Amino acid sequence: MSKSGARSSAFAVSAGILLSRLIGLVRERVFAHYFGNSDAADAFRSAFRIPNFLQNLFGEGVLSASFIPVYARLRAEERHEEATRLAESIFAILFFITSLLTLVGVFATPWLIDAIAPGFQGEKRQLTMRLVQILFPGAALLVISAWCLGILNSHRKFFLSYAAPVIWNVAQIAALLWKGKHVTEPQLAIVLAIGCVIGSGLQFAVQLPTVMGFLRPLKGKLSLRTEQVKTVTRNFLPVFVSRGVVQISAYVDSLLASFLPTGAVSALGYAQTLNSLPVSLFGMAISAAELPAMSSALGTHEEIGLVLRHRGIDTTAYYAKADVNLLKGIAQPWPEALP
Repeated sequence: MSKSGARSSAFAVSAGILLSRLIGLVRERVFAHYFGNSDAADAFRSAFRIPNFLQNLFGEGVLSASFIPVYARLRAEERHEEATRLAESIFAILFFITSLLTLVGVFATPWLIDAIAPGFQGEKRQLTMRLVQILFPGAALLVISAWCLGILNSHRKFFLSYAAPVIWNVAQIAALLWKGKHVTEPQLAIVLAIGCVIGSGLQFAVQLPTVMGFLRPLKGKLSLRTEQVKTVTRNFLPVFVSRGVVQISAYVDSLLASFLPTGAVSALGYAQTLNSLPVSLFGMAISAAELPAMSSALGTHEEIGLVLRHRGIDTTAYYAKADVNLLKGIAQPWPEALP
């Protein structure tokens, strides 16, 4: 990738993430307006964490790390038919696994509540259970949406993939504004959960036409035993485990907060939203823009290693200096040495 292409890719990722995060902050503000730190807010926050576990384990970060390198490599070698078959196979695997886990999760909700929010009792616990059962299908749709993101990123369509969550946030804001003044807080939480699921479907739908354009002609024949599928699944396991370790920490936080007075869980959620913003804007922009380009490097092991070292050194130096200059209000030119 040329230096101008790398620059435009990083900018597209940053712009998409910034747009979705800003709308996400608006969503949080509207949520706080209607719920504050109430029992319903606590119930929704805890309920969202349970199906969100499915999204975090199988979604954007894990799928990108395991799928994009193999898919992008096939495209770089102009093995487009094999790349399409790989994408179809991974979609089928994800659809089967997430559908199964969603079904199990809906029926296992009482036990999941005991694990994630054991401090909830009475009506608060019942509301949380109902919200979990509504939200699970939405989490499955977001995992499939991450499949779209992997394909779009491999084709350097970064803005669409990272701006798509805007519609997910807008659906929730619309649900809150529509019923916020007309129903009780528990009823509004249920409306919001339904809006969340609708938004998940819309997020997937807005990406699907472009993705289908890249995958045509579709063969409709699954090849689950190819070397490429095996490589993706092998790559998936270590990333899956590492993400699971990170999620344990978040669940411990939620578990402890469930024993505290009303509002502790929701207050923790507001704080975590703000805390994750810088990492999302800068860290994700760099990794998302560089992964497909680095995966597409061709040549001998030595030649590929040299390209990767140059990209790593030049990109790290660029962003380190850019972060400092950003604080000073100075524009940062793209490094001439970047391949």
